[in-house]
Amino acid sequence: MGTPLFLALPENEALAARLADGLQAEVAVAEIRRFPDGESYVRIDAPIEGRSIALVCTLDRPDDKFLMLMFAAATARELGAASVGLVAPYLCYLRQDKRFKPGEAVTSAVFARQVSSAVDWLATIDPHLHRFTSLEAVYTIPALTLHAAPSIAQWIATNVANPLLIGPDSESEQWIREVAAKCRAPYLVLEKRRQGDRDVEISVPALDHWRGYTPVLVDDIISSARTMIETASHIDSKKPLVCIGVHGIFAAGAYEGLKAANARVVTTNTIQHETNAIDVVPLLAEGIRSFFDTPSAT
Repeated sequence: MGTPLFLALPENEALAARLADGLQAEVAVAEIRRFPDGESYVRIDAPIEGRSIALVCTLDRPDDKFLMLMFAAATARELGAASVGLVAPYLCYLRQDKRFKPGEAVTSAVFARQVSSAVDWLATIDPHLHRFTSLEAVYTIPALTLHAAPSIAQWIATNVANPLLIGPDSESEQWIREVAAKCRAPYLVLEKRRQGDRDVEISVPALDHWRGYTPVLVDDIISSARTMIETASHIDSKKPLVCIGVHGIFAAGAYEGLKAANARVVTTNTIQHETNAIDVVPLLAEGIRSFFDTPSAT
């Protein structure tokens, strides 16, 4: 079997290069463009036959990326790849995991079936699971879930004086407890009621006991940022709120709203953004090593 190959889809070139460097693999960039009628052109200009291939594509704004991903995966198979995997630091379509109203599409299941039919394995970081206990509950391929909590805890310990960690809701308590334990900081959990996609009502505990601490709100995804913005408006602190997200999606106006709330915003680099300050690429590279059967660097 030849040297493993990371195949970068558009906007994932730098990520693929770093992953390849960490695993002594090669990297190629898929040629993808649009015909005048809007259809996609896909070409893989690299030797494929007999090699382990990993498509690299973080899946924010997925509807524009899904078809090119499927075309690239199918083409790699047709060109004789020994295996085809997917490295998606951010994995989409996990929100709609049941039929809340009659006639709704359970998009998480539909998306998982399509991806599972196209690739042999999947690696991601902190997928936004609700009722699923693991990715294997919805994906039928080996699905590696890596966790950014240690990297986030290290960043907090290094960059924030006297942090008080705040979880956005009860679902986050187990995760926020882990981050707090790793950076040896106290934590609180908010009560949150979501009325709609952008309508969030929260209850912030009294922070009189925590004067002198820096409030640090930690969430897996920053999308509309309504919870963080609302929390900032309720916190009477001499120190600006620090907002940390694993995945910085930033819907329209979200980042501007956080800056207007005088929040310091920090994300990992699962999705490229100016707030990226926590590097999770080494975590990702080491995690997917087993799929390529390459020796550890340590």
